[in-house]
Amino acid sequence: MELWPAIDLRGGKCVRLLQGDYDRETVFGEDPVAMVRQFVASGAKRLHIVDLDGAKVGKPVQADVIARMVAAAGVPCQLGGGIRSLETARRYAEIGISRLVVGSVAIEEPALLEELAHALPGRIVLGLDARDGRVAVRGWTDTSPLRAVDVACRSQHLPLAAVVYTDIATDGMLSGPNLGALREMLAASSLPVVASGGVATAADVAAVALTGAQGCIVGRALYDGGLGLAEALAAAGDGVAVPSS
Repeated sequence: MELWPAIDLRGGKCVRLLQGDYDRETVFGEDPVAMVRQFVASGAKRLHIVDLDGAKVGKPVQADVIARMVAAAGVPCQLGGGIRSLETARRYAEIGISRLVVGSVAIEEPALLEELAHALPGRIVLGLDARDGRVAVRGWTDTSPLRAVDVACRSQHLPLAAVVYTDIATDGMLSGPNLGALREMLAASSLPVVASGGVATAADVAAVALTGAQGCIVGRALYDGGLGLAEALAAAGDGVAVPSS
């Protein structure tokens, strides 16, 4: 299973939110580029980046710092937050982002999701962030009546790279992943699924791997020191990369 260390950006800093609440923020680093280099030096084979400000306002906010992060990484980077136009998606693709996560677009403008998927086949990821099974949008500030599994099913005919499925109730809480909801998503969709939310230990990573998920995003546990990156990679079965000198 692929392991995706997460770097969430707000105001140019590396932060984590509890359950997606912008008022419950912890700053873990002042320099996102240094954080990228630290993860890669420790063996990260890929990175998951989120522009939290962009997610909230619906347009890129931290594109400059993201460009510097991608240039420093040297490994595939997946980005979410504020990607709500083909122009934005193409601009990010041009600076080297490997995969682009779109969420609100899938709910509010399904025709645009289709356009993005066909314009950048295999590079668009459907981001489904669920609160009690219902999709949350606009940086998790609003909740849609649509069920996440239904949105995944109606989108699986598109040439998407994957689904990133986040359980908001467990996100940032270090309480363990919602394996039941993850299994429901895996059963409902033919698209590869990347799980996010709640991972605290190597055992949690291993449990996600056993569901058949393609990947697992890990955030707060790596910053709090409760889970080492090498330990997480081993639990995922994701071989440690040796950075080139």
